Amino acid sequence: MKISTKGRYALRLMLDLAVNNTGEYITIKSIAARQEISDKYLEQIITQLSKAGYVKSTRGAQGGYRLAMAPEEYTVGMILRLIEGNLTPVSCLDDSPNQCNRANQCATLMVWEKLNDAIDQVIDNITLADLVDHHNSLLGNDYII
Repeated sequence: MKISTKGRYALRLMLDLAVNNTGEYITIKSIAARQEISDKYLEQIITQLSKAGYVKSTRGAQGGYRLAMAPEEYTVGMILRLIEGNLTPVSCLDDSPNQCNRANQCATLMVWEKLNDAIDQVIDNITLADLVDHHNSLLGNDYII
């Protein structure tokens, strides 16, 4: 499994909204400038996040985006699965129950299941709030989100 640029940028975009959360709407242009990402590319990503209800938007001079929920309510897994789709390491784990006709005799299935469980354990237990805390702890180190 490899997270695409779009997935990484979506997580950075959501973290930027969380770090800069003042209750005001934030423009894509300002996020793009801070993140050094094309605003056109971020517009594509924010559209997906908005349709899923992860962000709220408003138009006009004071327009922009903000988180729809508190940072504690978003997990890294939620964001990545929205953008990337299924994050299973092998296609035979895409369906539950497993539809592979070799599942009952596949010795390697255990490896893929354990890998999938480990990935889920990590991404489903780190929240946007955790990333904000980590970001804030690294501020003195010139850390960039």
